[in-house]
Amino acid sequence: QVQLVESGGGLVQAGGSLRLSCAASGRTFTNYMLGWFRQAPGKEREVVAAISRSGVITRYADSVKGRFTIYRDNAKNTVYLQTNSLKPEDTAVYFCAASETLRVSGSYYAQSLYDYWGQGTQVTVSS
Repeated sequence: QVQLVESGGGLVQAGGSLRLSCAASGRTFTNYMLGWFRQAPGKEREVVAAISRSGVITRYADSVKGRFTIYRDNAKNTVYLQTNSLKPEDTAVYFCAASETLRVSGSYYAQSLYDYWGQGTQVTVSS
Protein backbone atom coordinates (compact mmCIF):
# COMPACT_ATOMS: atom_id res chain seq x y z
CA GLN A 1 0.00 0.00 0.00
CA VAL A 2 1.04 3.55 -0.76
CA GLN A 3 -0.58 6.55 0.83
CA LEU A 4 -0.50 9.83 -1.09
CA VAL A 5 -1.31 13.20 0.47
CA GLU A 6 -1.50 16.34 -1.65
CA SER A 7 -1.06 19.88 -0.38
CA GLY A 8 -0.33 23.35 -1.66
CA GLY A 9 -3.59 24.22 -3.37
CA GLY A 10 -5.37 27.49 -2.85
CA LEU A 11 -6.83 30.61 -4.40
CA VAL A 12 -4.59 32.59 -6.73
CA GLN A 13 -5.06 35.33 -9.28
CA ALA A 14 -4.56 34.68 -12.97
CA GLY A 15 -0.88 34.82 -13.81
CA GLY A 16 0.11 33.61 -10.38
CA SER A 17 1.88 30.45 -9.26
CA LEU A 18 1.39 27.60 -6.85
CA ARG A 19 3.56 24.65 -5.94
CA LEU A 20 1.61 21.49 -5.27
CA SER A 21 3.18 18.72 -3.24
CA CYS A 22 2.32 15.06 -2.90
CA ALA A 23 3.93 13.19 -0.04
CA ALA A 24 4.03 9.41 -0.23
CA SER A 25 4.35 6.85 2.51
CA GLY A 26 4.34 3.10 2.50
CA ARG A 27 6.30 1.15 -0.05
CA THR A 28 9.53 2.15 -1.78
CA PHE A 29 8.91 5.48 -3.49
CA THR A 30 11.19 4.79 -6.43
CA ASN A 31 9.11 1.77 -7.42
CA TYR A 32 6.43 4.10 -8.71
CA MET A 33 5.88 6.23 -11.74
CA LEU A 34 3.90 9.29 -10.62
CA GLY A 35 1.30 11.43 -12.26
CA TRP A 36 -0.69 14.56 -11.59
CA PHE A 37 -4.30 14.71 -12.76
CA ARG A 38 -7.01 17.31 -12.40
CA GLN A 39 -10.78 17.45 -12.48
CA ALA A 40 -12.66 20.66 -13.12
CA PRO A 41 -16.33 21.05 -12.17
CA GLY A 42 -18.55 19.21 -14.61
CA LYS A 43 -15.61 17.75 -16.50
CA GLU A 44 -13.81 14.43 -16.59
CA ARG A 45 -10.54 13.96 -14.79
CA GLU A 46 -7.57 14.49 -17.09
CA VAL A 47 -3.85 13.94 -16.96
CA VAL A 48 -1.66 16.97 -16.33
CA ALA A 49 1.85 15.55 -16.08
CA ALA A 50 3.79 12.39 -15.32
CA ILE A 51 7.32 11.59 -14.23
CA SER A 52 9.49 8.51 -14.41
CA ARG A 53 10.81 6.66 -11.40
CA SER A 54 14.22 8.29 -11.71
CA GLY A 55 12.75 11.72 -12.37
CA VAL A 56 14.61 12.07 -15.65
CA ILE A 57 11.67 11.67 -18.04
CA THR A 58 8.56 13.82 -17.89
CA ARG A 59 5.39 14.18 -19.90
CA TYR A 60 2.85 17.00 -20.01
CA ALA A 61 -0.60 17.68 -21.34
CA ASP A 62 -0.50 20.20 -24.17
CA SER A 63 -2.60 22.61 -22.14
CA VAL A 64 0.11 23.02 -19.48
CA LYS A 65 3.34 22.66 -21.44
CA GLY A 66 5.70 25.51 -20.73
CA ARG A 67 3.75 26.57 -17.64
CA PHE A 68 3.82 23.56 -15.32
CA THR A 69 6.79 21.51 -14.17
CA ILE A 70 6.66 18.11 -12.50
CA TYR A 71 9.61 16.93 -10.44
CA ARG A 72 10.27 14.53 -7.63
CA ASP A 73 12.57 14.33 -4.65
CA ASN A 74 13.10 10.64 -4.03
CA ALA A 75 14.93 11.33 -0.79
CA LYS A 76 11.83 13.07 0.56
CA ASN A 77 9.29 10.69 -1.03
CA THR A 78 7.58 13.68 -2.56
CA VAL A 79 6.47 14.70 -6.03
CA TYR A 80 5.81 18.31 -6.90
CA LEU A 81 3.89 20.22 -9.53
CA GLN A 82 5.08 23.77 -10.01
CA THR A 83 2.30 25.70 -11.69
CA ASN A 84 3.10 29.08 -13.25
CA SER A 85 1.16 31.56 -15.36
CA LEU A 86 -2.07 30.13 -14.03
CA LYS A 87 -5.28 30.67 -15.94
CA PRO A 88 -8.89 30.48 -14.78
CA GLU A 89 -9.27 27.30 -16.83
CA ASP A 90 -6.66 25.65 -14.59
CA THR A 91 -9.22 25.73 -11.78
CA ALA A 92 -9.73 22.13 -10.65
CA VAL A 93 -9.08 19.59 -7.95
CA TYR A 94 -5.57 18.27 -8.51
CA PHE A 95 -4.73 14.67 -7.69
CA CYS A 96 -1.49 12.77 -7.60
CA ALA A 97 -1.36 9.10 -8.47
CA ALA A 98 1.19 6.31 -8.41
CA SER A 99 1.65 3.33 -10.68
CA GLU A 100 3.87 0.36 -10.03
CA THR A 101 3.64 -0.99 -13.58
CA LEU A 102 3.29 1.96 -15.94
CA ARG A 103 6.21 3.54 -17.70
CA VAL A 104 6.12 7.24 -18.49
CA SER A 105 7.02 6.39 -22.09
CA GLY A 106 3.82 4.35 -22.28
CA SER A 107 0.21 5.02 -21.36
CA TYR A 108 0.93 7.53 -18.61
CA TYR A 109 -2.48 9.15 -19.27
CA ALA A 110 -4.41 5.94 -18.55
CA GLN A 111 -6.02 6.60 -15.20
CA SER A 112 -7.20 3.02 -14.75
CA LEU A 113 -3.59 1.83 -14.72
CA TYR A 114 -2.65 3.85 -11.66
CA ASP A 115 -2.71 1.90 -8.44
CA TYR A 116 -2.95 4.62 -5.79
CA TRP A 117 -4.54 8.05 -5.60
CA GLY A 118 -4.46 10.95 -3.21
CA GLN A 119 -7.50 12.80 -1.97
CA GLY A 120 -6.87 15.91 -4.05
CA THR A 121 -6.13 19.57 -3.44
CA GLN A 122 -8.26 22.42 -4.77
CA VAL A 123 -6.71 25.03 -7.05
CA THR A 124 -8.85 28.06 -7.85
CA VAL A 125 -7.63 30.72 -10.27
CA SER A 126 -9.53 33.99 -10.32
CA SER A 127 -9.63 36.26 -13.36
